[in-house]
Amino acid sequence: MSPSPRLAARFARARAEKRAALIIYLTADDPDGETSLRLMRAAIDAGADVIEIGVPWSDPSADGKAIQAAMHRALARGGGLRRSLVLCRQLRDAYPDVGLVLFGYANPIVVMGPDVFALKARDAGADGVLCVDYPPDADGALVTALAREGLDYVPLLAPTSTDPRIDAAVAAAGTFIYYVSLTGITGTALANLDAPRAQVAAIRARSGDRLAVAVGFGIRTPGAARAVATFADGVVVGSAAVEIVEKASAAKRDPVPEMTAFVSGLRQAVVRSV
Repeated sequence: MSPSPRLAARFARARAEKRAALIIYLTADDPDGETSLRLMRAAIDAGADVIEIGVPWSDPSADGKAIQAAMHRALARGGGLRRSLVLCRQLRDAYPDVGLVLFGYANPIVVMGPDVFALKARDAGADGVLCVDYPPDADGALVTALAREGLDYVPLLAPTSTDPRIDAAVAAAGTFIYYVSLTGITGTALANLDAPRAQVAAIRARSGDRLAVAVGFGIRTPGAARAVATFADGVVVGSAAVEIVEKASAAKRDPVPEMTAFVSGLRQAVVRSV
């Protein structure tokens, strides 16, 4: 698949600056629409290369307690796929060059229809889509629809992925693959980097170095981000960012200043020492 020009440019810029690309996940409409937009803008201003816009869904099977709670808060306020598309458009209008990936689950896409969804995602200014439970080797409809609209499909691979699954992901991916660094759900701490390091190298080799490999799950601190940045093309942080929103909202604080400080620290951490 052809890469998204914006996503490819963000990874190329990171490589030129001798760092890993920084990818931040936040759930759309958490804790509310206006604050969600401000949080994502703050993350971009603090140095995020790519924002993963989490599309609220009632049964987020791959996510831990923090993101599950964020999705339920968002749904309670009327959040969902359509409002996530509006948020994406608002971000694109404000940031013409940032990478934007819609991150969600298959059910809302199937209900809307992959072709209609892909068209709406393009019109919203998205660069790509990551759908946890829509693997390309099981059903190619989403990959085909996205490619028709010039959008990336971002596959997930895990420590348990077989060689055929890796090859299917490589064939479907446009710019990068998201490697899940551990088995289980989001929010778990990453302890051992030897296995992810080896697997990232193997995935990169199987793609002929065509694709970037971003690593997520378990990266909760600047120290962990720094360690992963030594071998990954991108570092993904989600649960730790979402927890900032949850804690600040529970304490009736504006979460934006804390998000700015957190993402700034991560951005500094992903610069590789020369």
